[in-house]
Amino acid sequence: MTLESLGLTPSTLVFIVLGLTLVAFIWGRFRYDLVALAALLGSVMLGLVPADDAFAGFGHPAVITVAAVLVLSRGFERSGVVDVIANQVLKVGERLMLQLLVLVGTVVVLSGVMNNVGALALLLPVAMRLAREHNTSPSLLLMPLAFGSLLGGLTTLIGTPPNIIISTYRGNITGDNFGMFSFSPVGIVVALVGLAFIVLVGWRLTPKRSSQAAADDMFDTANYLVELKVTEDSKANGLTLQQLRDELEETIPVLAVVREDNRRAGYQFHGVLREGDILLLEAGPDELKLLEDKVGLSAIAEPEDPEDGQEQREDAEKGDERQPVDTEGLQLIEAVVRNDSMMINRSVRQLRLNHQFGLHLVAVARDGGRLKQRLRDIRFQTGDVLLLQGSENEIADSLSTLGCLPLANRELHLGQPRKLAVSVGIFALAIVAMLFDLLPAAVAMSTAALVSLLIGVLPLRDGYQAIDGPVIVLLAAMLPVGEALETSGGADIIAEALLRFGVEWPIIVSLVGLFLLSMLLSNVVNNAAAALLMAPIAASLANGFDASLDPFLMVVAVSASCAFLTPIGHQSNTLVLGPGGYRFGDYWKLGLPLSLVVMAAAIPAILWVWPL
Repeated sequence: MTLESLGLTPSTLVFIVLGLTLVAFIWGRFRYDLVALAALLGSVMLGLVPADDAFAGFGHPAVITVAAVLVLSRGFERSGVVDVIANQVLKVGERLMLQLLVLVGTVVVLSGVMNNVGALALLLPVAMRLAREHNTSPSLLLMPLAFGSLLGGLTTLIGTPPNIIISTYRGNITGDNFGMFSFSPVGIVVALVGLAFIVLVGWRLTPKRSSQAAADDMFDTANYLVELKVTEDSKANGLTLQQLRDELEETIPVLAVVREDNRRAGYQFHGVLREGDILLLEAGPDELKLLEDKVGLSAIAEPEDPEDGQEQREDAEKGDERQPVDTEGLQLIEAVVRNDSMMINRSVRQLRLNHQFGLHLVAVARDGGRLKQRLRDIRFQTGDVLLLQGSENEIADSLSTLGCLPLANRELHLGQPRKLAVSVGIFALAIVAMLFDLLPAAVAMSTAALVSLLIGVLPLRDGYQAIDGPVIVLLAAMLPVGEALETSGGADIIAEALLRFGVEWPIIVSLVGLFLLSMLLSNVVNNAAAALLMAPIAASLANGFDASLDPFLMVVAVSASCAFLTPIGHQSNTLVLGPGGYRFGDYWKLGLPLSLVVMAAAIPAILWVWPL
């Protein structure tokens, strides 16, 4: 019995594979790069993708260009280009609208010439510092900043992966790729309109999570999951939980009490606390200090491997006391896990956080869901906010290696002037080579990245760390699947459905439908994946209308970057989730009006620049 005899044509199989892939993307149980790889291998086994071409995507120009741009972005960061700009941003006055104009305007410009997540990550601490110094709620600044990074990516070829994908797709069909600044006329119009909307109206739609930024903390987020131990000298030793609350004169929720690896929910624990008990609490930095000062509860370093645990058990049998973490010479710092962090999906023990990096995990905050497990068992995710303790001299290097962004008052390091100038010069030469068609984008950007590594603008290790592996795998795996959508006839089927719907309407109605479909897709899957899937549909639609290909591809390029509705739509959105104290449902309140404004500005601009 064959698949054809069951009515499973290649197009049907493609829809099944893509349907399952989209469900897996939305579910979020597995990383999107693993989902994409599974979709690729499934397509090969079903005969939708030739086995010889299965991994051709890893050498695709779009993938190479994205990797090179990520390396160059990290070089900008290391050379101090952005810090010079950030130092000027901090001089802005107290007016919120002016702060937004400068912050969002700066990230829009930076996102046009570097990775938009990188641009956001560099300006996020600056925004937090502005919030603290001017008693502004960080939530009013961070979401507009994240959305601004997406708008800025629309302005150039290298601003965002969807632009690179669309350019390469056009080249495959017509033999002529979009140039470096082909996206600029439409992208600049959309970015300016979006910026004006955010500054004048949009910020009023963002939730105000606190009246002001705390004086001592850089942001106000949900309480941390904190793990504290009762020691022999603790005042809490011998108290019930109710007596503990009475002693503190403040209600701090105790989620659970762990005694000899037996866990009991806080509301079920009616006995007295004793030495060795571990309390899982929801508390902020102020509550942590209160718990330490009033009842003597403090963080205890957990063993990072079985050998350490055995040694500590032997010490306990000999009657040795386990001492709290020595805080002398250490400082607490709040940091957010970046999308490219080596910590993602790994635990404290797997990372050997204390032994390898000299850091002790004090607490974790994760918006979008309550954490209930032990600190040692938590697998970190993008956007997690960590309270870490470490040496003042080494903490900056450790955070950089781990891929964490410090959310604290920091000195801006302006870098070496020579490397700053060299970094800008290398990038400018690459742009010139692309502008005059001397080199393809992939070759020009790769050459610039290589030269930056060779002359020491960026250490080789940092260059490799800058390449976002999951994004590269996602692109490389989904490219053949996207081609299968076209070769199987699946794209034509979708396009014909849209054509039948819009046959009695002007073409602009179909463009609006294409925009909305691509926009919705980009909010539940990676924007690069959305562009890969929608490009063949756009091409089939253009062919059905016997119209120019360019406006349809431009609609996909713009709409694929309109991931404003959810925190999972884009990594920039995820990065501000914790520091801003946002909830999942907060994003659409600003994101939906902004998406409609972008659509209203983009489609007329596209039709003006790229006529049908």
